[in-house]
Amino acid sequence: MSFRVAVVGATGLVGNEMLRVLEERSLPLSCVIPLATSRSSGSRVSFRKEELIVEDVEAFDFSRVDLALFAGGEIASKDYASRAVQAGAVVIDNSSAFRMDPEVPLVVPEVNACSLVQHQGIVANPNCSTIQMVMVLKPLVDKVGLRRVIVTTFQSVSGTGKDAITELETQTRALMDGQRPERRVYPHRIAFNLFPQIGSFGLLGYCEEEWKMIKETQKILNHPDLAVTATTVRVPVVRGHSESLLVETERPITCEEAVEILSGFDGVRVMDQNTYPVPEEAAGRDEVFVGRIRQDTSSPNGLHMWVVADNIRKGAALNAVQIAEVMCDMGLLQEKAEKS
Repeated sequence: MSFRVAVVGATGLVGNEMLRVLEERSLPLSCVIPLATSRSSGSRVSFRKEELIVEDVEAFDFSRVDLALFAGGEIASKDYASRAVQAGAVVIDNSSAFRMDPEVPLVVPEVNACSLVQHQGIVANPNCSTIQMVMVLKPLVDKVGLRRVIVTTFQSVSGTGKDAITELETQTRALMDGQRPERRVYPHRIAFNLFPQIGSFGLLGYCEEEWKMIKETQKILNHPDLAVTATTVRVPVVRGHSESLLVETERPITCEEAVEILSGFDGVRVMDQNTYPVPEEAAGRDEVFVGRIRQDTSSPNGLHMWVVADNIRKGAALNAVQIAEVMCDMGLLQEKAEKS
């Protein structure tokens, strides 16, 4: 069986990457239909050496597809995801619209694929920073247990979209030319700068991205009482998120044991002791990279790690397509396709 797939938001960064991932992976496809808002409909995107015309999502009949990958924002997902499900399509949504809905599985396939059997038409793709972190936490939870997670992220501008990449480039050029840089996307200048705020501030002074990481991690790991805290920082990097991660395990483990545990987990690549991953090297790669594994000097159960991944690929597009692949293997997409 092969599947008819729509990519909603196909002209954006994540949508473009979804198309590339679909080209490269083994999900059986009979057709791919790119969708976007009326502003971008009529434009063209490349897929398997063909030029596909982008259709208007507002007018699209979702009964034409078995699977809809949503790469747009929260508003688009809330507007169109339920319509797609009612038309018989399975939705894998990259926005935050459904992540904390108790009826919607929040899935990283290597971590909690079993949650997919509970889906009722919509599966949520987690936050990009959460995805790479839980890929490292899951094998530790299974082997030694976790008491506490403390994370500081260093997140690239591509997490905000094309306009943010342009802003970083134009501000950098302006500063190098001795000109005053313009600011439109971010609350502060991003070129040669950073700031510890991603999203608006809310409860207890935490910003939106920090609460996403806390709540999503607890849900994905099925560990609602796990102590998680986060500080999220936007940095002048185009692509690739980095995380400084401190975990407290249930029992002390050595660095060597941690390396062995992490190295055996699918999708995680542990760097040699004297090397470490950087965003430049992770860009375009599927793996979540881990380096600088070391004991915490303040706690016998503490372990420090440096975690890097491509936020557009594993942090968004690849994870969504992997969800579809696992659903296909489990017969969940086949069932929907036969009913459509």
